[in-house]
Amino acid sequence: MSTRLRTFKDLALKEGSTVFLRLDLNVPMQDSVISDDFRITASLPTLKYLLEKKCKIIACSHLGRPNGKGFEAEFSLAPVGQKISEYLGCEVLLCPDFLNLGVDKIVSELNSPEQMILLENLRFFSGEKNGTDEFCQKLSSLCEFYVNDAFGTSHRPDASMYGVPLLFPLEKRCAGFLVEKEVRFLEEAFLKPKPPVTAIFGGSKVSDKIQVLERFCNIAQHIIVGGAMAYTFLKVLGKDIGISKYEADKLDLAQKILEYASRRNVKLYFPEDHICAASFEESAESVLCPTADIPKNLMGMDIGPLTLDVYQNIINSSQTILWNGPMGVFEWDSFSLGTKGIAQTLATRSQKAGAIVVVGGGDSAAAMEKYHLKDKVTHVSTGGGASLEFLEGKELPGIKVLKTYY
Repeated sequence: MSTRLRTFKDLALKEGSTVFLRLDLNVPMQDSVISDDFRITASLPTLKYLLEKKCKIIACSHLGRPNGKGFEAEFSLAPVGQKISEYLGCEVLLCPDFLNLGVDKIVSELNSPEQMILLENLRFFSGEKNGTDEFCQKLSSLCEFYVNDAFGTSHRPDASMYGVPLLFPLEKRCAGFLVEKEVRFLEEAFLKPKPPVTAIFGGSKVSDKIQVLERFCNIAQHIIVGGAMAYTFLKVLGKDIGISKYEADKLDLAQKILEYASRRNVKLYFPEDHICAASFEESAESVLCPTADIPKNLMGMDIGPLTLDVYQNIINSSQTILWNGPMGVFEWDSFSLGTKGIAQTLATRSQKAGAIVVVGGGDSAAAMEKYHLKDKVTHVSTGGGASLEFLEGKELPGIKVLKTYY
């Protein structure tokens, strides 16, 4: 059976059409101020398109992790609505208690093509995570069409991602421009990738990356490992890791990955030197450990300069590259050498050699944003967990409901 992702080309939109638009506006906030608006700017093409079509937009999203028992000021989408208004020059009407106030009445009173509705944080309501029929029915009854442009949440079977679209006829639901772009880049880059292929994995846990590691043992020629997950592998390899964080209950898993990669003739690379500290604190003094072994009183916080040089050479010989996960605690400047160096090398490789470089969301995307490089590579995903599951070969619930099967 073949499938095709439904897009705007499949919708018979007309002036005045009401559109339920699921966005991923889950942006980082500090004291009610947006610290990174990458996901907002990524949603603008779809919003602009619908405004130009003079559709009535009922946009929605979640933000943070409220308890599902009602309004919590720190998780309000009000600052997000204000930011969208600034970007688009339209009036964004925030609808707080949309289940009781009657959004249908508000929709009917939209009297300008330069207005849109933004529903308050969906996760203020337990029905969003629980996917209750009543919650899905109330949301779906508001509109004629359903559009999902929230790739970062498409791996979750939440009401707005899965239950709601199923209540629309297939011909009245589709992916927005962002979801279409995400799926296209992730599929095309690794379906028939141009070799040599290199996958770079970092972050804290081997267990979070086990399935994608296994899959890339069948795709890549080189797999680079950094971040805290590297210390689990180094432990298995008999290296001294000091007091570095590692997963003691995943040593057997790491051993299996090493054996599987060997059988597939995939070269795995691990840190050969480290930037260390005596404690996990931003103020901790950074110490260079010039070998793969770490003294017993120190913990690894970043890859060292020798490792970075090795990793950069591999990147510079690759034509298709995936990056998911930082090399260290890049949020702290003393331990950002590895992550910054990888990000800069990927940007240069993409710009000057035309290599396909896909950054798989999450902290990697945050790093590209921090170093002002997200426009210098082929694609930076807005979804961390979603992009990982997609690359593992899983069918995401929020994407599955947008496909035509034939």
